[in-house]
Amino acid sequence: MKPARVVLDQVAIQRALTRIAHEILEKNRDTDHLALVGIYTRGVYLSQRLATEIKRGEGVALPCGVIDITLYRDDMGRNRTRPEVRGTDIPFSVDDLRIVLVDDVLYTGRTVRAALDALIDFGRPRSIQLAVLVDRGHRELPIRADYVGKNLPTARDEHVHVRLVEHDGVDEVVIE
Repeated sequence: MKPARVVLDQVAIQRALTRIAHEILEKNRDTDHLALVGIYTRGVYLSQRLATEIKRGEGVALPCGVIDITLYRDDMGRNRTRPEVRGTDIPFSVDDLRIVLVDDVLYTGRTVRAALDALIDFGRPRSIQLAVLVDRGHRELPIRADYVGKNLPTARDEHVHVRLVEHDGVDEVVIE
């Protein structure tokens, strides 16, 4: 077994998030109808960090929401463990907004598909964009990110772990 390899450290993660925030602002010049929604767990912290970067850069406080995809997963019921439902908190109407869905790793696309299903249950956004810290490839569904912090080609047997200080005590992306 290969030892874990750090591919992004704290500085690289911050740099990637700053770049993503600038790209979001560049693509969405009018921030009046723009909101961020983070996918539990680490997508929530990343969306909050992006909101902070956007506020720092533009002076605009974007609405932020949290989405729990547990009950929308296509593997629900396949494993015998009881799923932990954390709850969704979107304190604004998504109707006619441009939503930036935020997650840590884009892999097969199944998490994003579940998040899209969950989000649509809250209304009809004008558009949905996707921001991810890491895109590792190996898509099973026709989903792509609009904003990517780092493209990280991986083997299927490798695992990408995003660790964030808010949840894990450290900022790093590791391949095992």
